[in-house]
Amino acid sequence: MSIHLEAKPGEIADFVLLPGDPLRAKHIAENLLENAVCYNNVRGMLGFTGYYQGRRVSVQGTGMGLPSHMIYVNELIVDYGVKTLIRVGTCGGLIEEIKVRDLVMGISASTDSAIVSKTFSGMTFAPTASFRLAQKAAENAKNRGLDLKVGNILSSDLFYHETVNGDSYAVWRRHSTLAVEMESAGLYLLAARFGVEALALLTVSDHLITGEHVPAEERQLNFTQMSELALSLAV
Repeated sequence: MSIHLEAKPGEIADFVLLPGDPLRAKHIAENLLENAVCYNNVRGMLGFTGYYQGRRVSVQGTGMGLPSHMIYVNELIVDYGVKTLIRVGTCGGLIEEIKVRDLVMGISASTDSAIVSKTFSGMTFAPTASFRLAQKAAENAKNRGLDLKVGNILSSDLFYHETVNGDSYAVWRRHSTLAVEMESAGLYLLAARFGVEALALLTVSDHLITGEHVPAEERQLNFTQMSELALSLAV
């Protein structure tokens, strides 16, 4: 048992999916896993362990933002020995080539967060996905007929940016950043620190150019292609 997870030793698998929304964790457990059992309800941040095609896997909600996400990732790795962590979340499209409902894989995660820069005393560290997981995800997506968009993403500390002189994301677009979300850089940072594997798979829920967005209920319940692709990495 850790501070924020009430699971007993052995109740969490070594392969964990990480949705931000705990209700999405519940949906994945109930619809994609077999014999799923809830191991955590602390702060309503639901966690479940079950089986996918015979492989024991867990799914754990993490909340929004790097600080919340990194609390759960840290405890999963340090206190429960998790070796593979797959973020399954939503993101906002930043460039015209990315469309709402597209599936994005963050091969790297830039960030405006001080969490990363302070760790390295102001020097630049590039949080990066596991090559093995990224390669397998790309292969599995191709076999499933999925158009997986791959590139750099932005993990931002802010959901609502104060815009003074125009476009808050112009410099990120100028450097071909596909999408913005709020967690993956922290996940990749901790994966590098503790020597485990991590990957971020994201579904575009809204677009910062067109203003198009997906309803909240669909974000919670219907982004199954992303979750199924993530689970395919376990088998």
